[in-house]
Amino acid sequence: MSRRGQVQMTPEEITAFLGEGRTANIATMGPNGRPHLVALWYVPRGDVIETWTYAKSQKALNLRRLPQATILVETGDSYEKLRGVSMECDVELVTDTEKITLIGQQLMHRYAENPQVATAGSQFVRLQAPKRVGLVCRPTKIVSWDHSKLGGTY
Repeated sequence: MSRRGQVQMTPEEITAFLGEGRTANIATMGPNGRPHLVALWYVPRGDVIETWTYAKSQKALNLRRLPQATILVETGDSYEKLRGVSMECDVELVTDTEKITLIGQQLMHRYAENPQVATAGSQFVRLQAPKRVGLVCRPTKIVSWDHSKLGGTY
């Protein structure tokens, strides 16, 4: 009997897990038809992921061609600790510099160890924003797992 239903996360658990996560892997389709996979930092908005990237990056080029991606956030170093969320997403490329700046500032505040560093980094963000695009990744399908729900058994 499948235990799939036992390890699925609730929508609330997914939101909390994405909020705890630090690094996401994003796969886009490259020009050769193969997945292009990279890690990135992100800002969670419920089950929506926002981030930015250089406008000339391979992932941005791929997303202009096909605005779809698969995103994975996962943790765990043994079977009974495996937790993760995989999302197939439609991706909006944001080109408005003000919106890109806002995403960059939110990233800076989320990942800076020191709030003063995040505030000081706002000038860096303003200088970077014209070179970047924002990515708003809205899931069309979500698969989740939390093996800790199995109580240490397979």
